[in-house]
Amino acid sequence: MSEKKSLTLDAPGAVLTYDVREPVTPSGAPPLVMIGLPMGAHGFDSLAEHFSDRVVVTYDPRGVERSTREPGSGTQAADHAGDVLRVIEATAGGTPVDLLGSSGGAVVALELAAGHPDLLRTVVAHEPPLADLLPDRDVVVAAMRDVHDTYLAKGSGHATAKFIALVMESGELTPEYLDRPAPDPAAFGIPAEDDGARDDVMFSSSMVWMPRHQPDWTALARPGTRVVIGVGADTGDEITGRASRGAARQLGQEATVFPGGHNGFMGGEYGQPAGDPAGFAATLRTVLGE
Repeated sequence: MSEKKSLTLDAPGAVLTYDVREPVTPSGAPPLVMIGLPMGAHGFDSLAEHFSDRVVVTYDPRGVERSTREPGSGTQAADHAGDVLRVIEATAGGTPVDLLGSSGGAVVALELAAGHPDLLRTVVAHEPPLADLLPDRDVVVAAMRDVHDTYLAKGSGHATAKFIALVMESGELTPEYLDRPAPDPAAFGIPAEDDGARDDVMFSSSMVWMPRHQPDWTALARPGTRVVIGVGADTGDEITGRASRGAARQLGQEATVFPGGHNGFMGGEYGQPAGDPAGFAATLRTVLGE
């Protein structure tokens, strides 16, 4: 098992906590940085253990788990990309890294790849939820905004229920989707009581900026940094699956298929059903050219 040390660094409006795992048997491969959003470093614990031959860096995004943020900060992809840039600069010493971003972290990874290709060797964007690529973008964006509005009005329980229902929906959404009755949080085992908190990174800000975010596809297609779009083998026509395939088309490629679904790299972290971290790691190694 790799030895892990936790460190912090200051960023404008935030204090970031990140973890560095040193290799057990160094192979000479570049550092591998794994990022999520809103998922924190813990979500990559199982996957990281399959890369004990290189430095592995994970972090908690601002406002997530151990990392703090000032109110109103971290409201754009560029803010989070700047945080990841700081972590890379603090850990890699100028060596280009491989970068795996999943979900919102995949959106951040694409932002970083467009702006700082010199710091990256291969970027794997696994299931970026880029709603603007979808033919039903207007309905999806409105539904995501409704999750945000519900959070402000009723708290995380009701917002989480709407979010789960949305991401589970398969196929294109019609305008009638927006008129459906709100799901009962109890149906998902979620408390409906409002605890008064309104600082959840996903519900308070990501549901606003991410749906309309447009990566710089021209910059991402430049020679240099290699960008690969990934999608889960078990992900069908849900939003993340459709968006991933759309993102791959933007780059003139087919989405690379990884084992499992949206959380296929996880080994039961956060109480989620275990995916296939060993299989995911094997596919990732192939993508990275190992």
